[in-house]
Amino acid sequence: MTVVTPALSLRPLMAAICLSASLGAASVLTAAPALARGPDGIADVAEKVIDAVVNISTSQTVEAKVGAGVEGRGATPQLPPGSPFEEFFDDFFKNRRGPGGGPRGGDMQPHKTNSLGSGFIIDTSGIVVTNNHVIADADEINVIMNDGTKIKAELVGVDKKTDLAVLKFKPVKPLVAVKFGDSDKLRLGEWVIAIGNPFSLGGTVTAGIVSARNRDIASGPYDNYIQTDAAINRGNSGGPLFNLDGEVIGVNTLIISPTGGSIGIGFAVPSKTVAGVVDQLRQFGELRRGWLGVRIQQVTDEIAESLSIKPARGALIAGVEDKGPAKPAGIEPGDVVVKFDGKDIKEPKDLSRVVADTAVGKEVDVVIIRKGEEQTRKVTLGRLDDSDKPVPAAIKSPESTEKPVTQRALGLDLATLSKDLRSRYKIKDSIKGVIITNVDGTSDAAEKRLSPGEVIVEVAQEAVSNAADVKKRVDQLKKDGKKSVLLLVSNADGELRFVALSVQ
Repeated sequence: MTVVTPALSLRPLMAAICLSASLGAASVLTAAPALARGPDGIADVAEKVIDAVVNISTSQTVEAKVGAGVEGRGATPQLPPGSPFEEFFDDFFKNRRGPGGGPRGGDMQPHKTNSLGSGFIIDTSGIVVTNNHVIADADEINVIMNDGTKIKAELVGVDKKTDLAVLKFKPVKPLVAVKFGDSDKLRLGEWVIAIGNPFSLGGTVTAGIVSARNRDIASGPYDNYIQTDAAINRGNSGGPLFNLDGEVIGVNTLIISPTGGSIGIGFAVPSKTVAGVVDQLRQFGELRRGWLGVRIQQVTDEIAESLSIKPARGALIAGVEDKGPAKPAGIEPGDVVVKFDGKDIKEPKDLSRVVADTAVGKEVDVVIIRKGEEQTRKVTLGRLDDSDKPVPAAIKSPESTEKPVTQRALGLDLATLSKDLRSRYKIKDSIKGVIITNVDGTSDAAEKRLSPGEVIVEVAQEAVSNAADVKKRVDQLKKDGKKSVLLLVSNADGELRFVALSVQ
């Protein structure tokens, strides 16, 4: 018997072979348990759906800077770690550059690059679903059928926040289409099948199990990935993840790998998310998400204790947009949303997802906890502006030798907000409260990232107007036996957040 193991050490393998041999002939002839081989239905499912899985071929013209040399790579996108674009980054750029960072052969003229990904047909009229990063910035998109037929495709719409795209093409023969299944019914350990175009090899079937659900890997605002150990590699992006009924329960999108190949950690966008996005892209060519008009943050154990919420749960309202739907409904900073439109909210991500998935203009019940008591507010959702907005720069402490400190508490130097301080820290006139002028680097306040120039607006959900108010209320909380104090803090632009500091 010849054993080929290019990716494995031979010593462990030989030890395993010797161990098996020592068990005797009878044990060698014993058939492996069926579960060790996987379910028998995999081949049937693959045969049924494989013609609905397509390869996506794209081409793009890359403009190069003449004479740029190594510096020419400045035109190449700089991707953050874990970006969905990383999978095709090498194919589009690095692998197609010659010595000195330029295109192959040293030619610095504009040139074409090509890429291959995966997709699947959901409508026999020629509708295909794939990842946005597979077709991003492409000049030409082609769909390649399982039999090799190549057809030019048009873009219907994309959603960058979920990394999904919808294409359409004109069929030249009858097509096979697949349907979405219910990803909410997936169980850990359930068998799933991935089909795609890894490393441009064409229709490839791999199988594994659902390793985890609801994974948040911080790649976008609506992360809710299915994690699987089914082999997914470069080129699988946009391909379907099937259950054993032949239904699409996810779109393979990301892998975690130090080697560039599968190590058994792959992520798929769940079909529940995909189906909603695809419906809107087909209907409108864009996403129309619900909007509540609030800024939210995590309810930590310390914040929960300060707000008399047991156990810690929900999404804490840190700010309310003046022109947003939450304002007229009476939702305020300090409220904790625990239920939205009948759905339990355990953490901020839950609220972000359910609001985005709710129809614009729908009136919903929002259950909040305010000062320890549950209340229900009716809110008519607006439409989210999905345009990318720049993140405000962090506030830097201005250089000054003057420190107008009037009180010290919680590791903070505090001052009543004067005209001079407002001007020095560029604080908007609409912001009222007590300014932080210095933070003890060893304090809980420093660990919670409070910084000079921020303004304490409320202490324990009561407004403060001078430094003495803060000191007085903190001292009272200590006498009352409280372990922490809840601060409502504003930056210079008026963006609010809650911070719970220890008073012990």
